[in-house]
Amino acid sequence: MEHYSMNLTLKVWRQKSHENKGRFETYDVKDISSEMSFLEMFDVLNERLIHEGKDPIAFDHDCREGICGSCSMYVDGRAHGPWQNNTVCQLHMRAYKEGDTIVVEPWRSTVFPVIKDLVVDRKAFDRIIQAGGFISVNTGNAVDANSLPVDRAKSEEAFNAAACIGCGACVAACPNGSAMLFVSAKVSQLALLPQGDPERNSRVLNMVGQMDKEGFGNCGNIYNCEAECPKGISVENIARMNREYLGASLSSEI
Repeated sequence: MEHYSMNLTLKVWRQKSHENKGRFETYDVKDISSEMSFLEMFDVLNERLIHEGKDPIAFDHDCREGICGSCSMYVDGRAHGPWQNNTVCQLHMRAYKEGDTIVVEPWRSTVFPVIKDLVVDRKAFDRIIQAGGFISVNTGNAVDANSLPVDRAKSEEAFNAAACIGCGACVAACPNGSAMLFVSAKVSQLALLPQGDPERNSRVLNMVGQMDKEGFGNCGNIYNCEAECPKGISVENIARMNREYLGASLSSEI
């Protein structure tokens, strides 16, 4: 693959805190390698800003391997940028060409308040998990867990749901700011497996209840969430969660 360098213009959202008003600032970045990742390009820009005595751009990152879900930002109006099933840290600069202008901003959701610049507070997701996204029974070691018979189709669906990294792209992409894809993936991965069966009803009731308490919007069946999810989580999980919720609600009334 041919490597090349380019000069780009960045319009980046700068905001000191949730209490302060934000604004776009424009930066010219030069000699950016096509093989740099998007976050490496930010590293280069921040080194320059620090050298100039300016405040570097704050952005969230950890593994830089598309696993942690930290690098949550809009790039040119799309969650995680132009590449399908991709995180920002795995987006490479070969997606752009000489002279391009790139607009970068944080998730736009009242439930994800801006901490600083491109960093948002996603603790609402943590609280939803704490409400029920776990199992409290002792499943033993790996040998014990593997001795439980699981239908192959269900195990594959569970693994697919468990691929969710909790980045928040589904919320950012949804016009209603719904967290249904995230919550349904976390409900599904346990509802499909025998280890999750004992708390099946309380789990979905508690997690959906916490989701509503946090202030997320309702699902509008637009499928933006699936289209922008970096792991391709299916909206079929939302239908499954709705069935789980209805069943749990009816059981609680008996």
